[in-house]
Amino acid sequence: MGVRVKPASFAYHRAASVPEAVALLAELGDEAKILAGGLSLVPMMNFRLARPSALVDVTRIPGLSYLRADGDGLRIGALTTHRAIETTTDPAVRAGFGVLPRAARWIGHYPIRSRGTFGGSIAHADPASEWCLLAVLLGAQVVLHGPDGQRTVPAAEFLHGYYTTDAAPDEMITEVWFPRPAGRAALHEFAQRAGDFAIVAAAVLADIADGTLRSAGVVVGGVGPLPVLIDTAALAGQPAEPGTWHAAGELAAAQVEPSSDNHGSAAYRRRLTATLVSRALAQAAAA
Repeated sequence: MGVRVKPASFAYHRAASVPEAVALLAELGDEAKILAGGLSLVPMMNFRLARPSALVDVTRIPGLSYLRADGDGLRIGALTTHRAIETTTDPAVRAGFGVLPRAARWIGHYPIRSRGTFGGSIAHADPASEWCLLAVLLGAQVVLHGPDGQRTVPAAEFLHGYYTTDAAPDEMITEVWFPRPAGRAALHEFAQRAGDFAIVAAAVLADIADGTLRSAGVVVGGVGPLPVLIDTAALAGQPAEPGTWHAAGELAAAQVEPSSDNHGSAAYRRRLTATLVSRALAQAAAA
């Protein structure tokens, strides 16, 4: 017989604008939470892992679902769904930030991609989240609105740890800004079953010219409370070939300190790190 799960009691509010949402959050106090796609928050509430006193539903706020790529980079509205990113046909997005539509395919199953939102994923701050890894890798800026107006926080500073961010209780994410085209970038991950949360994920960015790797960015998730930015200085100037990708994987594995759990030992996660980083760099180099 299955176990019935239901959330603790809470008050429900629907906001029609960003100022209204911020005002509600300020009025309701620290225990209120924003409801966007709800794909992460609602299951946690059902299992009583999260017990917000109130929910502020922002799904009806207009103007927060968009992808805008131009000379100023790429701006993604907080309510943009994973599916909208996956299926975009905008040539500017595909050309400069193609890693985002490709990475969206790794996210859960179709219903999750159709309902889950980009801003919600960043706010949830899962250290293995595809969007969190890419936000750190590509130097994204998280745009927040609160009672004192707007502020912008680098993604690497916005993420504080497991499900913890720099957002104040009365602030909401309205946009994530990627200031520079991604070029040769790729993301690979491994899960026990298709659609499951990644055990380890790796996002990479390669700068290659004349058959030489000039620089590489590597971020690994699932190996600690935060996405881990790997020191890749030793790779600069190496030939852009399989041996270098293998060396990069070993370099990354040596820099992570994962813990063991029921999904795998620390040693297993290190080997996954080496394999996934190597594969991602090979894919990025072939782009």
